[in-house]
Amino acid sequence: MPAPAGGASEALPGCFHCGAPVLEVRRWRSPVLGAEREFCCGGCRAVADTIVAAGFANYYETRSAAGPRPQDLPPLEAYDDPAAQRQFALRVGEHSHAATLILDRIRCAACLWLNEQWLRKLPGLLRVDVNYATHRAQIEWDERATRLSRIIEAIRAIGYEAYPFDPQRQVDLARAEKRSALWRLFVAGFGAMQVMMYAIPAYLDGGATLSPESAQVLRWASLALTLPVILFSCGPFFGAAWRDLKLGRFGLDTPIALGIAAGFAASVWATVSATGEVYFDSISMLVFLLLGARYAELLARGRAARGLDRLSRWMPSFALRFAGGATESVPAHALVAGDRVVVPPGERVPADGIVESGISSADESLLTGESLPVRKDAGAALIGGSVNVEQPLVMRVTRVGAETAVAAIARLVERAAAAKPALVASADRIAHWLTYVVVAVAFGALLWWRDPWVAVAVLVVTCPCALALAAPIALTAAVGRMLERGVALTRSGALESLARATDIVLDKTGTLSTGRMALADAEPLGDLDRAQCLSLARALESSSRHPIARAFGDGPQAQGVSEIVNHPGHGIDAVVAGRRLRIGAAAFCGALAGPAPREIEARSSAWLADEGGWLARFTFEDPLRPDAARLVQDLIAGGLRVHLVSGDDPRVVEPLAKALGIENFSGGATPQAKFAYVERLQAEGRVVAMLGDGLNDAPVLARADVSIAMGGGSEIAQLQSDLVLTGERLASVGAAFAQARGTMRVIRQNFGWALAYNALALPLAAAGWVGPWEAAVGMAASSFIVVLNALRVATREPGHATWKAASTSSFPSRSRSYS
Repeated sequence: MPAPAGGASEALPGCFHCGAPVLEVRRWRSPVLGAEREFCCGGCRAVADTIVAAGFANYYETRSAAGPRPQDLPPLEAYDDPAAQRQFALRVGEHSHAATLILDRIRCAACLWLNEQWLRKLPGLLRVDVNYATHRAQIEWDERATRLSRIIEAIRAIGYEAYPFDPQRQVDLARAEKRSALWRLFVAGFGAMQVMMYAIPAYLDGGATLSPESAQVLRWASLALTLPVILFSCGPFFGAAWRDLKLGRFGLDTPIALGIAAGFAASVWATVSATGEVYFDSISMLVFLLLGARYAELLARGRAARGLDRLSRWMPSFALRFAGGATESVPAHALVAGDRVVVPPGERVPADGIVESGISSADESLLTGESLPVRKDAGAALIGGSVNVEQPLVMRVTRVGAETAVAAIARLVERAAAAKPALVASADRIAHWLTYVVVAVAFGALLWWRDPWVAVAVLVVTCPCALALAAPIALTAAVGRMLERGVALTRSGALESLARATDIVLDKTGTLSTGRMALADAEPLGDLDRAQCLSLARALESSSRHPIARAFGDGPQAQGVSEIVNHPGHGIDAVVAGRRLRIGAAAFCGALAGPAPREIEARSSAWLADEGGWLARFTFEDPLRPDAARLVQDLIAGGLRVHLVSGDDPRVVEPLAKALGIENFSGGATPQAKFAYVERLQAEGRVVAMLGDGLNDAPVLARADVSIAMGGGSEIAQLQSDLVLTGERLASVGAAFAQARGTMRVIRQNFGWALAYNALALPLAAAGWVGPWEAAVGMAASSFIVVLNALRVATREPGHATWKAASTSSFPSRSRSYS
C-alpha cells in the first residue's frame, strides 16, 4: 500500500494506486504529488491521471488504504432504460430524477470524500449527498445534461463501483461485516485463552520455583500468541484511530488504540530486555472484551434497523402477467402501468393496482399495521407487497417500482433514519470532547505514577462509545417499531417534540371522520334541475382532492371549464362556458350571488351559485371512524389536552366534540383561524401536535411543533408533516405518542448511566485503583448496558402509565370554544 505522505511512497514496491506488485518486465509510470510513481497496469495509471487532472491529488495524502483496481465491467446503458429506472429512480421534476446508489470498494473516509468531490464536478448532476455511515449516495440529475450511466461510469473511472440500491446487496454486506467481526472476536478469544494459560504459572508461582529462563520462554510464547490479536483483531481500532489522527482529531477509537498500543509496546520491551512486567494476558483479554461489546453493538444496530428495511425486502420478484389469452411469469420490475396481473392466493401483490375482478381479502399489515385482512373486490386498491389471502384476484397495475406506496414510505423512513437530530448531535459532541479529556488525563497519570499500566487503564476504562450509542440505537429501534405500528417517521428530530407535546389539535374531516363523504341531498334553488346542478358541481370539483369533491362521484360533467381557482377553506371559483360559478361555503358563494336564500342549517353543506343568484345546495354525510372515540380516550389518558378544530359548521362541531369528550373545540375555522389557534396555544407555552388531512391543513401542519398526516391525505399535507399514518388506524397515533415518550425516557436513562459511569470510572482509574483488565470489563459492561436498554424500545409494549405527560399538571384543562 502506498504511504499517505507524498514522498514516502517510493519505498514501497507495489503499485502506487492499488498496492499490487509491479512486474519488472512491464512498468507504467506517471507523475503524482511531485514524484514519478509506478503502477501495476495501465488501468491504475489512468485512474491516477484522472484523479490528478481533476485536482484531487491530495486524496493520495489522506487515504488510509490502497485504492481498488479497475476491472472490466459490464455495459451501463441498461441503467438508462426508463423501464429499469422505474424500479429505483423517481422523477422529481420535469426533467430531473433522483436515485440512491451504493458505493462499493470503499476502503476509508478519504475514498468517500473523493467520490463526493468528484461527483460534484459532473455536469448535469444537481445534487449529491454521500452518507458516511451506509456508503450510499443520494443523487439527483438533469436528464437533458447527463445520464445515470455516465454518473456510474464517472465513479468507475476513479476506480470504484456504484449501482442502484438493492436491499439484497445490503443484506449481503451486513452478513460479510458480521462474519469479519466474528473472526476477529474468535482470534482474540483464542489468543486470550492461550496467553492466560502461559500467564497462570507466573501468577501462581510468584517467582519461587519458576526459573528466569522458563519465565522468559513463557513471555516469548505469550508475545507470539498476542501478535495475531494485535495485527488482525485490533485492525478496526488501529485503522479508525489512524484515520482520525491524520485528520487532526481524536475519535472514539483513539483512546482504545493508544491504550492497546502502549500496553503492547511496554510488554514487548519488557520481554526483549527481560526486565519489568508483561501484560500480554490483559491485552488479549482487553481486546476480546472490546470486540465482544462491538459485536453486540453490531447485532443491536442490525436488530434496530430491521424494521427500516422490512418494506423494501417484501416486494415479490415475479408476477403473473396476462399476455394474449394466457398468463406468463415475468420479473416484477418488468411490469408497467396498465398491465393486467393475476395474484394467486397466498402470493404478494407485485405492484400497486386496482382490482378488476375477483373477491378476496388482503393482508396489509406490512404497510398499515392493521392485523386483520381487508376485503378487496372490483374497484378496490391493492398495495404492492400486501398478501392476497383467499381467492385469486385480477388487478390492473397503476404504479410500479419507485412510485409504489411501499417505496414512498421507505424513502420517508430512510430520510428520517439518515438525519441526525439535535439530541444525537449533542451526544456526539460530548463523546468527542470526552476523548480529549481521557487522553489528557492518561498522559497526566503516566507522568504522576510513572506506570504505563495506569495510563492504559485510564484510556480503556472510559466509555465514550456508551455516550455515542445512548441515542442512535434507541432512535433507530423506535423508527422501525413505529413503522410496524403504522406510523412512518419522516424527521427523526420530531420524536423529541412528540415526546414533549402537551396538546394535540385534531381536524375532523378525513381525520376523526372517514373523509369519504356521501352526497345525502342535492337541492336545486334556481332554474336548473338536479342533474344539471350535479354536472356543474362535478366540473368545478374535478381538479380538487378535497373529500367533498369525491362525494359527487362519477357522472356527466359540464364542458368548457376554465380559470379554475382553489380558495383553501372557502371553495372553488371557475368559468364554465363563459359563466362564472362558485361552489363552496355560503359566505364565499354569497360574495358572488348575494345573501343566502334561507338560514344555513347545521349540516355539512356546499353551495353552488353564479352572478345571477343561488343555484343549488348540496348536503353531505361524513361518518366518524370506528376508533375515533378510543383515540380521544387514549390521548386524554396519556395526559394530553385534546382540541377539535374544524372548518365544519359550529353547530356540527359542538355536539360531536361533547360526544367524544373533547372540552376544547372550534367550528367554522378557516386555514388562517386554525393557524391562529395553534399560535395561541404556543404563546401559552404549550407544545402542540397537529393531526390533519388534506390541502387545507398544510399551513397549520407546518406551524405545529410536530405534525401528523393521514396516509390517504393530500401529498402537500404529507410533505409538511413529521409523521405519516400509513393506514387508517387512529390507534397508531396514541401508540406513536407512547413510543416517543418511552424512547426519550430510555435515552435519558442511557445518558444518565453513561455520564455517571464515566464520571466515576475516570478518577478511579487515574488514582491507580483499576487495572487494565478490570477497565476492559467495566468499559464492555457499560456498552452492554446501554445497548440492551436501548433495545427495550423495539420490544416493549407501551401503556398509558408509561407516557403520561410530565408537564400536563402545570396546565389545567379548561373548556374553550373559538367559534
